[in-house]
Amino acid sequence: MTLHTTPVPPPRTRAPRRRTAPLAAAALSLALVATGALGASTASSAETAGAGSTTGAAGAPGKGRPAYRNPSLPTHQRVADLLSRMTIEEKVGQMTQAERADVAADPSLVTTYGLGSVLSGGGSVPADNTPAGWADMVDEFQRAALDTRLGIPLLYGVDAVHGHGNLRGATVFPHNIGLGATRDPRLVERINQVTAEETRASGPQWNFAPCLCVARDDRWGRTYESFGENPRLAAVLGGAAIDGLQGRRHRDLRRPDRVLATAKHFAGDGLTTFGTGEGDYTIDQGITEVSRAEFARLALSPYVPAVRRHDVGSVMPSFSSVDWTDDGLGDPLKMHAHEELITGVLKGDLGFDGFVISDWRGIHQIPGDYPTQVATSVNAGVDMFMEPASGTETAWRDFIPTLVSLVEDGTVSTERIDDAVGRILTAKFDLGLFERPFTDRRNLEEIGSPQHRALAREAVAKSQVLLRNRRHTLPLPSASRAPVYVAGSNADNIGNQAGGWTLTWQGGSTNVIPGETILDGIRDAARGSVTFSETASTPVPRGAHGVVVVGETPYAEGFGDVGGPQWGFDPGDNGVLRPQQTMQLNAADQAAVETVCAQARTCTVVVVSGRPMIIEPALLAEIDALVASWLPGSEGAGVADVLFGRRPFTGRLSVSWPRSLEQEPINVGDGQDPLYGYGWGLRTRGHGHGHGGHGHGGHGHGGHGPGGGHR
Repeated sequence: MTLHTTPVPPPRTRAPRRRTAPLAAAALSLALVATGALGASTASSAETAGAGSTTGAAGAPGKGRPAYRNPSLPTHQRVADLLSRMTIEEKVGQMTQAERADVAADPSLVTTYGLGSVLSGGGSVPADNTPAGWADMVDEFQRAALDTRLGIPLLYGVDAVHGHGNLRGATVFPHNIGLGATRDPRLVERINQVTAEETRASGPQWNFAPCLCVARDDRWGRTYESFGENPRLAAVLGGAAIDGLQGRRHRDLRRPDRVLATAKHFAGDGLTTFGTGEGDYTIDQGITEVSRAEFARLALSPYVPAVRRHDVGSVMPSFSSVDWTDDGLGDPLKMHAHEELITGVLKGDLGFDGFVISDWRGIHQIPGDYPTQVATSVNAGVDMFMEPASGTETAWRDFIPTLVSLVEDGTVSTERIDDAVGRILTAKFDLGLFERPFTDRRNLEEIGSPQHRALAREAVAKSQVLLRNRRHTLPLPSASRAPVYVAGSNADNIGNQAGGWTLTWQGGSTNVIPGETILDGIRDAARGSVTFSETASTPVPRGAHGVVVVGETPYAEGFGDVGGPQWGFDPGDNGVLRPQQTMQLNAADQAAVETVCAQARTCTVVVVSGRPMIIEPALLAEIDALVASWLPGSEGAGVADVLFGRRPFTGRLSVSWPRSLEQEPINVGDGQDPLYGYGWGLRTRGHGHGHGGHGHGGHGHGGHGPGGGHR
């Protein structure tokens, strides 16, 4: 989303509705089979929504109670009963989502407008940014929702894209680009289960994740939210993430350690053409210019198993547009307006029975006045609308009367409204919110626990990719008392290693979270003395092993586009714009590498970034070992674990690593010669037994053959 992202819950008690979609069915089927992403269809069977004997403020079942209050009835009966009792204003209220800041000063607005959902965007937190503070806030909004005539509970959504990053003290995991390098679906599932546990224990029941985007141009500012450039990899790891968030069984959603997942951004957000970005963005929210067959293979295929096999509860459309090359370019259509893809393909062909949530003010990019934007998007198949207020601009307060009027004049049918609201209500029933609307705090103490951080550390170690290892430099000798010299801008900066979507939307170099920097980890692992000088201005001790940690500063979305606008509006920025993103090392880091590599016994360079960085040939020639560390999150010690052989290097590139920026976009199979190919990664055995020349997977530098596993 533009500032935040929004997911939607899944109506799992209805069999998928099948419709005929205009998208070429043959091309779609062939492309999906070709990528191996076509999973077995698992049609939902009607289930009884049992809630046991525990009831919440929503009321207990019994004689005289309406059917929708009876947890022993099938969900579809409860939904039908509730819909029959609702006015058009109440239905439209359920389709409306406001932002925390819109209602925090007066939670009764949730009651007055009958809002169906509230979200916290990136950096939108309660005054008491603690687990209990979050739970108290969500419960306050929930009480306001239950005060409405029908007592329909509220859905609260957050962007917990690498852990519940808005919450200070939550476990912060590596971003998806690093998890893609692990090729480990079980690890991804475990990470997302912990994320779900920490999120729901603090109140929110809905996560706007995972991103099923297939990043095909590393200049895109959201590359790190992608598992990689291959749709099969996105499908496998995205499915694992959904299972971790929601559970593998339908009834798991009611558990206090599960949340509703959101597959995003449907579809083609990672395929946009550089130079077509929205506004000042160079590529984000731009135009996907491909054939229908290519779109099906690269953009749609991860959604097939997400819907049919993993039963994802909600889907968020992309800000981007699609312009088919089959009939000539020049007629792009925004995804938020794309009835063919949302209603025809997603809800029809794929049988998606969850609900579709718009992205942050996403409908405002549709041509026309506000009523036209609303009507177009509702009729395209969007079910809930993320309409946060932004100053005096049109927002959620305007959305409700606008849509009501559109129904009254026949522009939007009552059947379309009932379909949207039925999907939303089904998710709320599936989550057990009618029986237990308030936060179950039994897992509150597990947030940021040693066990959760240990999992994050494991993920960091498994995500590290050893790109170069001349003279078996790594692992560094763990038994030696040789000195270690550490330099570089990202060696001792936990904000930089966590990246965007950490405490604030854009993240920040001054954002501090509980955890360990890479320097902390090195100090713990090394037996000899450790000297740190960020700029390498302190003399390098004789015989020292050098480690220079370089890379990017945090960003999110279009502000991370190469050549895109600069951000400088977090409190820690003090009004100073951050450096523009270039995929190039800054001058200070380049100088530090040159200094350390010229003086140290061995020279290891660790790149902390959300995508590949350009390493010039002359600089590469000076480097003994090169490590892609991605954005490891709170546990920098996981990097030290592989540097010193406590764990082996096993990671493999999930994107192609270019030789120069001019090679972008670069992807496996496109005929270009990358510096390091997709799937490339050298292995070590750990505990000091290095096999620096042993590569696996990949094409390009040192790579021979296609590797294995999930490509």
